[in-house]
Amino acid sequence: MSFEYTPPKYAQLIAELERRIESGEYPPGSPLPSEHQLMAEFGMARPTVVKALGVLRDHGWIVTHQGKGRFVRGRPAIASTQQVRTGRELLDRREVQVSSRLLAAGPAEAPNRIASYLGIAPKSSVVLRKTLVTRDDEASEVSSTWVPADVAEGTALTDSADLKQGVRRYVEAAAGVELDHIVEHVTARNPTSEERDLLGVKASAALLAVYAVACDATGKPWIVVETVLPGDRHELEDAYPIR
Repeated sequence: MSFEYTPPKYAQLIAELERRIESGEYPPGSPLPSEHQLMAEFGMARPTVVKALGVLRDHGWIVTHQGKGRFVRGRPAIASTQQVRTGRELLDRREVQVSSRLLAAGPAEAPNRIASYLGIAPKSSVVLRKTLVTRDDEASEVSSTWVPADVAEGTALTDSADLKQGVRRYVEAAAGVELDHIVEHVTARNPTSEERDLLGVKASAALLAVYAVACDATGKPWIVVETVLPGDRHELEDAYPIR
């Protein structure tokens, strides 16, 4: 089952305004078009325009001066389009674009930790999609995606073919929701017997387990992606503005 995905209107406006700032059409220090001008040009409602401008402000592209309007700051030192956090990469990853082997795709019982993240009872019915990702002909990670069964059933998440879109696109289309934010949890542990075989590590090896919980604007969780990484093959790095 395939889905056509169109970014929400506010995201389209963000992308266009970022493009204009980067191209110099809106140079640093110049006033940004007013809300009414943007509404007229793009045919968008005021709440949509205000939301887009709020994101641009929070990410450092523009600044608001009370009583004067909004002004261009320029491309931030760490641009949001270049700052792909681990959880977002996992949710947007397309299996057709990475070297991976599907290990499981179908119904399962939610383990305690996963059930807690999803806000459901332990052993509740979920759909599990697990893959082994390789890089440079070496096992790199084991990635497991957990979605409530009533959301995932009937989608490509249960198919044996590689996903053509990121998992969040399928969930948003199936559930009719827009995922708003990701909460990440990172733990360290030793491998299970299955992980030892898949990743080619010793029982004493240190693994990093990254859990990305994708939620809508109300905080309701819809997806958990668990990625297990051999500690000696990965280094987690993040960069973000301090104001």
